Amino acid sequence: MAKRGGYGGMGMMPGNMNNLMKQAQRMQKQMEETKAELEEKVYEGTAGGGVVSVKMNGKKEVIEVKIKEEVVDPEDIETLEEVVLAAMNEVLRLQSEDESEQMGKIAGMGGLGGGLPF
Repeated sequence: MAKRGGYGGMGMMPGNMNNLMKQAQRMQKQMEETKAELEEKVYEGTAGGGVVSVKMNGKKEVIEVKIKEEVVDPEDIETLEEVVLAAMNEVLRLQSEDESEQMGKIAGMGGLGGGLPF
């Protein structure tokens, strides 16, 4: 005798499906709120022992570059370029790590009220 299992044979009751939908909506809202919070943050990456500093917002827009005078050598532009590039890569890495951590908290910890029911 074949089992009759509600939605697609998965055995999920309509009440469980409603709860799952509500949990998914809560998770979506948490993700949107977290994304908005992340976009407001400012991240700073430095390189060359702090001679170059780059600030970026959570939208990955560079908003400030500071270069200390002692690193500016007209005879060695290549070193300055490398230090600026290193600071930019550092700030991108910091922002990406923070974004991954914050979003991971929602998805992994039970942004759905303790996890998915399956």
